[in-house]
Amino acid sequence: MNVAFVGLGIMGLPMATNLTKAGYVVTAYDVSPARMESFDGKTATGAGAAVAEADLVVTMLPDSPQVEEVAPEIAAHGRPGLLWADMSTIRPETARWAAGLGVRTLDAPVSGGERGAIDGTLSIMAGGAEADFAAALPVFRVLGKTIVHVGPAGAGQTVKAANQLVVGGIYGLVAEAIVLLEASGVDPGKGLDVLAGGLAGSRVLDLKRTSMIVREFVPGFRIDLHHKDMGIALAAAREAGVALPLTGQVAQLVAAARAQGHGSLDHSALLKVIERLNS
Repeated sequence: MNVAFVGLGIMGLPMATNLTKAGYVVTAYDVSPARMESFDGKTATGAGAAVAEADLVVTMLPDSPQVEEVAPEIAAHGRPGLLWADMSTIRPETARWAAGLGVRTLDAPVSGGERGAIDGTLSIMAGGAEADFAAALPVFRVLGKTIVHVGPAGAGQTVKAANQLVVGGIYGLVAEAIVLLEASGVDPGKGLDVLAGGLAGSRVLDLKRTSMIVREFVPGFRIDLHHKDMGIALAAAREAGVALPLTGQVAQLVAAARAQGHGSLDHSALLKVIERLNS
């Protein structure tokens, strides 16, 4: 299977690399020449050129506008029967729009961050036709471990919105736990070690508690992107006609982090917002 890969950012580059290591012929494109130079494989001059000989194209882009920008190229230059798996995190309505362009599409956003992309252990939540999901499954199995077909077009993005509101909430609560432990004179490392082994345990605690305690916020997933995702979650709630009050509070914390100039930091930098509230 020939695979085109569009988007070689923090997540996309290791994902494309893993596909190459698994034996797929991958042709990649990114708007950044430097990122393309970092990819140890074939590159193309544009999204259209990348998909010209592909059986499957994966897009891993920052937001809906970028997906909407490359969609016409994919539709125009892809061969008949091309399967497009958009693994970006975008609005559900954008995913449904893409499904109407005459290309077989899956909206298949991921969770697991940079570490999951590098290790090939991402969670993949896919919306679209069952037959298309089955066709993409061998590729998905290279990229992730938890892979679920969650429903029709747009469903994958709705599940991702739910994922992001949960992740954001956990980061906020871990940040509050650190502030409480430190203000009380308790070693936060030992305290969070205990939490991680009990009912409060989570992947956030497993992967991020040490870096949060020492205030290292090198981005695996930037505040800017989580801000965008919380907007998607709130819009999805509005469309579904449901109230998500805690999600609204988390969205405000993420927005505050961005307003305070932390947009380029990892989303664990919500700790800086909680600290500022207590200074």
